[in-house]
Amino acid sequence: MPKPLVDVDAAPASAFCLTDELTPFTSGWHTHKRHQLLYAARGALHLEVAEAQWLLPPQRAAWLAGGTRHRVRATQPATLCTVYLEPSRVPLTPEGACRVFVLPPLAREMLLYSTRWGPERAPRDVVAESFFSTLGHLLTEWSAEPRDWRLPRARTPELERAMAYTLARLSGAATLAGAAKAAGLSQRTLARRFEDEAGTSWRRFLHDARMLRAMELLAEDGARVTQTAYAVGFESLAAFTHAFTDYTGERPRDFRQRVARSAPLPPRPTARATRRTRRG
Repeated sequence: MPKPLVDVDAAPASAFCLTDELTPFTSGWHTHKRHQLLYAARGALHLEVAEAQWLLPPQRAAWLAGGTRHRVRATQPATLCTVYLEPSRVPLTPEGACRVFVLPPLAREMLLYSTRWGPERAPRDVVAESFFSTLGHLLTEWSAEPRDWRLPRARTPELERAMAYTLARLSGAATLAGAAKAAGLSQRTLARRFEDEAGTSWRRFLHDARMLRAMELLAEDGARVTQTAYAVGFESLAAFTHAFTDYTGERPRDFRQRVARSAPLPPRPTARATRRTRRG
């Protein structure tokens, strides 16, 4: 990767936005002193923290408290928009280290508008200061109803192997017996470990992973609902539509159409400050 052009924690402005046009990649684990608001303007992003991992399709954003260790990855081209905020800019911080939530229309427009102010902006720009102050105050309201579209992360090698086995077989070949064999555990022990360590059952983990994978596939250009259903292990389009609607609150066709209508980011005054090694 190229040498970073921006140290986001050293930028003189107390709040600013960075954008990245991403090809498939995985960032390293890292932290920032500033709070972050991550948003996929195009494509879908995976966000991981110590305890869990989320998918961020368009119209979904993530709040990351300053100091939270995390990494971001993308399996397809995506546009990442990140607002960095010094803690003083957020009077009432959302609960927890990470919250994923639906962006209301006003929030989405504000995040798109924030791209005009990168880390090179004048620290005392009156309009920018007022704008980010308003955004910081609204953030708590926007994130008040988080969406639990996430998967737990393993804390032990055995569960990590079981999860990796499951995630590699979302098209329909995954079984509890196979996951237990991959983990080197009995089926009963693996089931108990999922409940104790991950707070969910293996079957629920498989279901949620299929739904998140479906959201990711439907965000791709030219995605088809029927092909997506088969790709995540459903033999019936009706069953897939019911499961997806129950999980996300909207039908897969509506989700695909809405994501396809995502507006591009407005042009930035300069592109140099959008490049950096640590994305997200």
